[in-house]
Amino acid sequence: MRHAIPEALDLIRKFEGFSEKMYLCPAGYLTVGYGHRVKISEKERFAAGITEPEAADVLKQDVMVAEQAVLRLISVPLTDGQFGALVSFTYNLGAGALQRSALRQKVNRQEYTEVPAEFMKWVWAKGKKLKGLIERRAAETLLYQS
Repeated sequence: MRHAIPEALDLIRKFEGFSEKMYLCPAGYLTVGYGHRVKISEKERFAAGITEPEAADVLKQDVMVAEQAVLRLISVPLTDGQFGALVSFTYNLGAGALQRSALRQKVNRQEYTEVPAEFMKWVWAKGKKLKGLIERRAAETLLYQS
């Protein structure tokens, strides 16, 4: 299986940040570690928090899910930068967002010049344009174009 390049993992860690305690992310999801969305069945597991080594393990598992989604949903060859950028996007927003996005359509149609604008459409959470998401999408765009 293909894996995201270190630059993509660094991007994910940077923009997700680390939290040892559960919190509600701007989109309203219970989150812990490096942006791991806590499932109902995991609430007890993470109630006392998470260490950085534990969070790194959870991050690896979550990234694998995002990698598999990109491999399943994108039907054209990708450079390492393109793959990494799409993995970061999918890690942040979920496979469903990638699946239903015009971003996916543009990539699969190899309409590469239109891809950056598609990344930048995904900067909203609960009706608010977030600076952190603008910066993340810009970083993903740069990685995509590398």
